[in-house]
Amino acid sequence: MAMDKKKRKGLFSKIIVSVVIGLNVAFTTAILIIFAKTSCEPSGLIIAWFSFTTVELWSLAGIKKTKEKKEQNEYDC
Repeated sequence: MAMDKKKRKGLFSKIIVSVVIGLNVAFTTAILIIFAKTSCEPSGLIIAWFSFTTVELWSLAGIKKTKEKKEQNEYDC
């Protein structure tokens, strides 16, 4: 039972990271297709998109780091 819970523990963050990477690949592909057809680069949209996904991943990492630190403090006491 303990192993199953430990396996599932990081599953959510792994799914979120995989989804963000997949969305970034799809977004980049779409932007390249648009650029090839129109010869116009939507730089504002590109900046906004990658800023958004970067902040999401950093937030997820911060949450995970805080949880791990809290668990470590519980085991130490």
